[in-house]
Amino acid sequence: MTSSPDHSKAAAPRDPVAAPVRRRGKALERAIFEATLDQLTSGGFARLTMEGVAGAAQTGKAALYRRWASKQDLVLDALDSSLPPATDIPDRGSVREELRDLMRRMCATVQSPGGCAVRVLMAELEHERAQVFAAFTMKRVVEPAKRAVLEILRRGEARGDVRPGAAVPLVADVAPALLLYRAKLHGGSLPEDFADQVVDQVLLPMVRPLP
Repeated sequence: MTSSPDHSKAAAPRDPVAAPVRRRGKALERAIFEATLDQLTSGGFARLTMEGVAGAAQTGKAALYRRWASKQDLVLDALDSSLPPATDIPDRGSVREELRDLMRRMCATVQSPGGCAVRVLMAELEHERAQVFAAFTMKRVVEPAKRAVLEILRRGEARGDVRPGAAVPLVADVAPALLLYRAKLHGGSLPEDFADQVVDQVLLPMVRPLP
């Protein structure tokens, strides 16, 4: 004799399928930029696609093309958004402390997601497009760093802890040039004390007052 099914127990409810998150405005823009940088650092510019970015950001491809005409435009905006803003270094009464502060910020920028993406781009792209991103890097990273170095050195001249005449563009080139060279040579890996080494072993000996 077969037993009849027991209807006294309610069937377990099915787990609802979560609906995709619909982002708008700044939240959507952040998701798009994060997806763009992730595709850049993992696969390079050539493999980055608008479709891939849209899928990772949980939006439609049309939403990207309404804002950016090409993936190059999208990449430039994503980089600009991810890199820390150029900020002035406050007067700390010591050229060493101010240069250390600046170098540490520069190192953090190079090792940020935007900095990693810039290195990938510069290593991969053909000459014409590489020039576009090189110009962006100069405007967004290198030139602000040089202006900050010059401002620090000029304050040091006024205080007397920097040699008169040392606050010149060629000296200001040294810090960002060393940083970008080291980051490119070692894939963005920097020693923990790299900022202090550059200040104490390179920059200060160049600008100290003569005995």
